[in-house]
Order: sequence, then structure tokens, then C-alpha cells
Amino acid sequence: MEPYVTERNIDKKTREWLGAIREFNSHRLRLSKSRCALLVIDMQKHFLDPESGSFICGGPAIVPGLKTLLAAFRTAGRPVVFTRHVHHPDGIDAGIMKWWWEGMCVEGTPPSEVTPALKPLKREKVVLKHRYSAFFGTDLDTVLRCQRVEDLVITGVLTNLCCETTTRDAYCRDYRTFFLADGTATINEEMHVASLLNLCYGFSHVTTVNDVVRSLK
Repeated sequence: MEPYVTERNIDKKTREWLGAIREFNSHRLRLSKSRCALLVIDMQKHFLDPESGSFICGGPAIVPGLKTLLAAFRTAGRPVVFTRHVHHPDGIDAGIMKWWWEGMCVEGTPPSEVTPALKPLKREKVVLKHRYSAFFGTDLDTVLRCQRVEDLVITGVLTNLCCETTTRDAYCRDYRTFFLADGTATINEEMHVASLLNLCYGFSHVTTVNDVVRSLK
């Protein structure tokens, strides 16, 4: 499958996407530098390796931007939280997902790890999850509230599954969410833009890597 976005054209594509949703992206929020955290969802080898049966073709294009974001949050001393979507080797935690999806990402295997380009620091929280939402059945909410986080910057894969579901869940928990058009990715442009439109209409401020980085300075 040809990627709908690449490192070379992501800036141009992002301008197009933001233009397409401009009418509904009206809840413009200002990121609170003292109350924000970065959430990096499922940027694992399982989804970023072109040889994987679960390869997300848009994923590689967002890696450089996420590296920039990580550096900015770390420099600002703000929390960074990673998630990894994994399942027990015997599938005892898979449920309907085992039926829905082939190629479960198995906990403890090399493909389940975060891609080396975005490697978490030892002090950074890594949440293991078994469903689309990073809040479902995890301690993410506790970790964020203990650090007095109110603003959550959402990045990772897939735009229309784990990223969108987590954003909706965060909104229902009264977090202000900043969803990055150029910091999330999926398998095709139609799904990506549909999620951006749905989220800006009812759940989130859709913005960019550069806008968030500027807010942290």
C-alpha cells in the first residue's frame, strides 16, 4: 500500500487537512505549559516495520515530528507518557480484538517495543494497554492526575482507532485535548481526515507539532 503521507509532503498535507476542517475546528485552546503532558500512542515496531503484517503506512512520516515534540517536552520538564498495545501470548486478554484483528502484538516480543527513534527515557511512564483507549483498564488517568495534568497532547497511531478513542475518553474525563494532524497517522487519508473532522467538531482542538512546540517556549 502506497503511503498517503511521507516525510517530504507532510507539511503540505497538513495544511490541506486543516483547511478541510477549518469550519469546525473552532474550539481553539491555548496549551498550558504548566499543566500539559504528551501522550505517544503505540509507536511500536509492530506498526512501523514495513515487513510487519500490521504496518501503518502513514506512521513513518510522523516520526521526525514526534522526535521534535519529545525534545520540547523534555526540555520544558513536562511529562511524557508512552503506550504500547500488547496481548498475552495465549490471547487471554484479547477478547473480541482477537476475532476482529489478525496479528496480535505479543507482549514481551521485540515488535512490541517502542521504535528506537522514540525510545522512552527510564523515568517516563509506559502504559501497557489491551484495547483502543489508553484509559481503559490502565493507570493512565491516575498517572496524569497525580502530575496535575489538564492538557493532553495526543500523538501516535492509528489516528482513527487508538488515538481517536483515547481522545474521546480523555474528553469524557474533562481533559483538554490537543490532537495533532501531523503527529498522528493511519492507513489512508480518508480515515485520517474523517477523524480530524469528528474530533474537532466534538472533542478536541486539532493542531500541529509546531504550534505545540511554540507553546512550550
